[in-house]
Amino acid sequence: MTAGRPLLEVGRVVKAHGLRGEVLVKLLTDRRERVAPGSVLHTSHQLLEVVESRPHQGGFLVSFAGVVDREAADDLRGEMLWAPPLDDPDTLWVHELIGADVVGLDGTGYGSVVAVEANPASDLLVLDGGGLVPLRFVTDHAPGRLVIDPPSGLL
Repeated sequence: MTAGRPLLEVGRVVKAHGLRGEVLVKLLTDRRERVAPGSVLHTSHQLLEVVESRPHQGGFLVSFAGVVDREAADDLRGEMLWAPPLDDPDTLWVHELIGADVVGLDGTGYGSVVAVEANPASDLLVLDGGGLVPLRFVTDHAPGRLVIDPPSGLL
């Protein structure tokens, strides 16, 4: 936890790279600022400050402060990386969708979101009653509430 906000899983250290302490990080987010210089990431037992990073083979080669050799980099292999949520009011975040009540434009309640499932066409809201709603049908949102405009017969 950080200042009352839960940490989000944002990546994983895949392996050490080279002899100078760099590691290959696979991000679980499309937000590259997670590995920007100055960013602080949490592991299960320490904080790591990003000194430098660059794209590499579908991930990022990252140098962390204090990780200066291959042995220290090897110690990070497999570590999950966590960070506080980003403040971006124009973005719907999965952690904010879970538990939200889903209602139609006419006020009809459809249940609450229990999961978000990745789907190539549009991510799907998984409702507690088993219904699936493509995220593209969300027309409005507020904390804890999503308004949808589903086509006839979807739910």
